Amino acid sequence: MNDWDQLPAAPEVFQIEVGLLQNFCEILHCPETHEAAVVDPAWEVDTLLREAKRLGVRITQVLITHTHNDHIEGVDELVAQTGASVVIHPNEEKALSATAQPRLHVRDRLDIAIGKRGVRALETFGHTVGGTCYLADGYVVTGDVMFVGGCGRTDFTGGDTAAMWRSLQRLAELHEETRVYPGHNYGSTATSTIGRELAENRFLLCKSFEEFRTLRERKRS
Repeated sequence: MNDWDQLPAAPEVFQIEVGLLQNFCEILHCPETHEAAVVDPAWEVDTLLREAKRLGVRITQVLITHTHNDHIEGVDELVAQTGASVVIHPNEEKALSATAQPRLHVRDRLDIAIGKRGVRALETFGHTVGGTCYLADGYVVTGDVMFVGGCGRTDFTGGDTAAMWRSLQRLAELHEETRVYPGHNYGSTATSTIGRELAENRFLLCKSFEEFRTLRERKRS
């Protein structure tokens, strides 16, 4: 089965940059029910709540791509303000506080409903032990696995260069027109496409794992 087979209808997506580390958060929302999920709420929870109000949506879920602090620092506050459920891979759960409840454990290819729309969880380890991308019909939220023109580091605790290579190869198999929403504003544009990354991303241009490992383990940004 391809990762994109029989995807649920895609939520609408609103991207916002927050904090001093150029983090991107996404508000994924259903236009029919006005339910929404926020991806990786870290900094500026007040801004995220204000934008949700402006969009006319109710935050019911928090989707976690991975649990580095710059992606989860605001989870407790957002859950306290909204009562949202936390969606996370079990390999990452121990990094969350006991107050970030209730939780849904994602597994590979699990479809997660957001109102009448939905996304599919893809296990994409390598930056961390439980990194997860969220695939919709037409776009993918990649956290720190894939950036515009780059990919996540593997020298942090839980990083694995071989796993990162496999994750990038998996994302490379998505439809070329799939829009990429990364976890940081590190590229020349805020978003990209799989096709563009295949043509321009130096990590995806590597012809072998050995070439990728040399590049990834030499470059620390």
